[in-house]
Amino acid sequence: MPDYLDDLRLAHVLADAADAATMDRFKALDLKVETKPDMTPVSEADKAAEELIRGQLQRARPRDAILGEEYGIEGTGPRRWVIDPIDGTKNYVRGVPVWATLIALMEAAEGGYRPVVGVVSAPALGRRWWAAKGHGAYTGRSLSSATRLHVSRVSQLSDASFAYSSLSGWEEQGRLDGFLDLTREVWRTRAYGDFWPYMMVAEGSVDLCAEPELSLWDMAANAIVVTEAGGTFTGLDGRPGPHSGNAAASNGLLHDELLGYLNQRP
Repeated sequence: MPDYLDDLRLAHVLADAADAATMDRFKALDLKVETKPDMTPVSEADKAAEELIRGQLQRARPRDAILGEEYGIEGTGPRRWVIDPIDGTKNYVRGVPVWATLIALMEAAEGGYRPVVGVVSAPALGRRWWAAKGHGAYTGRSLSSATRLHVSRVSQLSDASFAYSSLSGWEEQGRLDGFLDLTREVWRTRAYGDFWPYMMVAEGSVDLCAEPELSLWDMAANAIVVTEAGGTFTGLDGRPGPHSGNAAASNGLLHDELLGYLNQRP
């Protein structure tokens, strides 16, 4: 089985370059922000970071395909890098430090592509998380200075902390009643949003989280970090991995109950 460690080291190099570019423009008074056709914002920093990562990948891994939020798919083959240059752009453009560059490597497998490497780098928080298939998940400042991640062992909803992004998406999908029922059953709820709740599931500080509408680049890196930390990452339909257009992540012990509530229909 491939060990993916060379790819993981490359992903860290890519994240280092992206961190330098994004931090250089964070809170810049002259930051240029546009609105995409789907009415979400994109900044010059999003585009610059993705261009930077793509350029380095084209030199280091010329045979691999690249899928990014800002510039789409390029190349074909059994290996595909998936990039979200700034996950949390709305936070970034308002000066909120909760945003990250997400870098994943996906490899063709039975049933579709699966994440095998993931790096989540949040430089404004001073945090980074990463994982490679079969090697576990870690957090720290570098590969040589890291702490291994493990999900929690909380087994009762009444003791669980549940993180989510917002209410509107659940309402639009007709899932709000089940969502609210879940919030009444758990010990604690917090609306952290974006990449952060998945990393907290991997760290064991949050027990379950979910989002109703996502793209592959929002999920690929998060999925491998959660699963390598011992957790479960699926769509709301229960399909493993980041392929369902939405996500549910947990410590594994509470996953069936999480999906049960979020799939309730009025």
